[in-house]
Amino acid sequence: MTHTANTQDEFGLRIAARLNSASLELPHDISERLRAARTRAVAARLKPQTRLQTSTAAIHQNGAALLNFGGDEGLNIWSRLASFLPLIALVAGLALIQNIMDDDRANELAEIDSALLVDDLPPAAYADPGFLQFLKNPIAASESKE
Repeated sequence: MTHTANTQDEFGLRIAARLNSASLELPHDISERLRAARTRAVAARLKPQTRLQTSTAAIHQNGAALLNFGGDEGLNIWSRLASFLPLIALVAGLALIQNIMDDDRANELAEIDSALLVDDLPPAAYADPGFLQFLKNPIAASESKE
């Protein structure tokens, strides 16, 4: 990693020296335009670089670049707990739905049991496979009570 950075720095210094030596032969107006362009380029290069350094950092490990987004991204204990609220709401909602369905099923079975206990039926009717459907049918249940 250090060897590559040193090689790049040396290469950059050689290019800068070559450009500086060639710029001595240029007319004054062109060298002034080049100086102004260099100033703008350096200013433009420094702005995104500082913004990039504050938002993310690149970490080089074994020839691979990894992005580090600043650790925990400012999450404290309360924001971490708040991130579990949707999961807690989901589990509570599912438990509530299951409880309501169990209550509905228990009420349905209680209605069938009460209809069986109140009605006078022969014993063969209890063994009939269609008897449960007969009890579930509200029209048939109201006609049998009359």
